[in-house]
Amino acid sequence: KQWYQRRVRGVGSYTHIFEDPTDTPVPIKCPSRLERKEAKRVEREEEQRQLIEQELRNWDPHNDANASGDAFKTVFVSRINYDTREDKLQREFEEFGYIRKIHMVRDVRTGKPRGYAFIEYETEKGMRAAYKYGDGKKIDGRRVVVDIERGRTVKNWKPRRFGGGLGGSRIGAPEFNITHSGRVDPRQYQEKVDRAKRARDRALNNDNEKEERSRSRERSRDRSERRRSTERERSYKDDDRRDDRRRRDDRDRDRDDDRDRK
Repeated sequence: KQWYQRRVRGVGSYTHIFEDPTDTPVPIKCPSRLERKEAKRVEREEEQRQLIEQELRNWDPHNDANASGDAFKTVFVSRINYDTREDKLQREFEEFGYIRKIHMVRDVRTGKPRGYAFIEYETEKGMRAAYKYGDGKKIDGRRVVVDIERGRTVKNWKPRRFGGGLGGSRIGAPEFNITHSGRVDPRQYQEKVDRAKRARDRALNNDNEKEERSRSRERSRDRSERRRSTERERSYKDDDRRDDRRRRDDRDRDRDDDRDRK
């Protein structure tokens, strides 16, 4: 009952029952929202890369059932209007030579055209004429791009869906992309990038110059305002001095008149 008479020793006598620091589990750091988002993006990119590599290993253009014609007499036509029919395409390209076959690529699920086709000519002369003069031809409001069939004629060629191709419509930022139709030499990409960079630099310099001129005008306006304010104050002081002098002269004149009358 007399527990209050016992001596209080503090917590030192109870440290033997505390948890051993070596047994303390390592704290688990939970990733933030941005870290989870970045991890998902990296995971999706890795899955897409593996899928592309697998499809690329299985891709063999020489054994493709749809590519049965002569590759050296075939041209590739892209950026075709989705409403363009096969007979319209034949009328536009048969001026370069006799056409043996036209294969318009369609989506395997929906059956809708994908905007490109392969045209096989009877002779290589027709193919070369279409390659030389058909590029940039306007069909149903769109200018098409004509190129050779590279899948079976160029070694180690990869189509665009596998990371290859020569397209320039999705290079990067909008100012870098190829917006006009027709074939473009890949060496011109760097020239376009340089032109875009020079344009951005000029715009930035113009903005800096405009800002500097605006600041200069503001400083000049402030100086003019201060100068006018100073001149105004000086003018007020001069007016006060003249008024004081006039009143003093009047007072002296009145005093002299009073003295003369006396």
